[in-house]
Amino acid sequence: MTNKNILISPQWLVDHLNDPDLIIIDCRFSLADPELGQKQYQAGHIPGAFYLDLNQDLSSAVQKHGGRHPLPVPDKLGQKLASIGVKYRETLIVAYDDSRFAFASRLWWLLTYMGHEKVALLDGGFSEWQKKYPITNEIYAPQTGFFEPQIQSKMVVDIEIVKAKKDLPEVVLVDSRDSDRYLGKHEPIDPIAGHIPGAVNYPWKQVTDENSQAKVSEQVSRWEEVKSAEEVMVYCGSGVTACVNLWSLKMAGINTGKLYAGSWSDWCSYLVDNK
Repeated sequence: MTNKNILISPQWLVDHLNDPDLIIIDCRFSLADPELGQKQYQAGHIPGAFYLDLNQDLSSAVQKHGGRHPLPVPDKLGQKLASIGVKYRETLIVAYDDSRFAFASRLWWLLTYMGHEKVALLDGGFSEWQKKYPITNEIYAPQTGFFEPQIQSKMVVDIEIVKAKKDLPEVVLVDSRDSDRYLGKHEPIDPIAGHIPGAVNYPWKQVTDENSQAKVSEQVSRWEEVKSAEEVMVYCGSGVTACVNLWSLKMAGINTGKLYAGSWSDWCSYLVDNK
């Protein structure tokens, strides 16, 4: 898909709700209250939407290293997607959340990583939809689809690759967290504050406004200083909100973005070991 096809409007979605080749996925989640997203979904969601949970579906079990949200086992996520009717490389998936793309973009990236590029984010998320269009609390029965992941391994990097490449002149390492966390002034989650040496800061919240609407006209200019890089390695706290920046890079027409999946939570887990 082109960069223009990875963002859709509520108006487009309402016009295509009954499209048999479309599946909507609700990705709402709260890091502070991991059960909240599921409760919100049950209380009301976009008609036809299924729910995927960041911890249960879009991540795997936490280990000593690897970060707070390790990538899910592809076959397991593939089975889940098949069970909600997704047909690999055929179904258009529209993902939404209520958190400025934080969790929907994780699904967008995972699907692309597994070779399914027909996926877009809903501009404005659930709140924008709810302003004009109906919601439902209907829970939908399992569907029959098929999903056989073909992993795009070049889309992801691990700590060893980051260490080896981060200081190369043709490589840019992007920290997606808020500036205070990047600067080490504030660290609410991880045991060590700061950032990976050499990283530049592009806070993920700059991609949208406060209403979760993409700043479409600003995406190209936002990445002006990194567009010529051969490789852009992107991280955040745990590999989730970095996907907002990866989506932004794609919107800007830059296809060299890669996810450091373990992110700062993986990087500093080794620093803790050395203390």
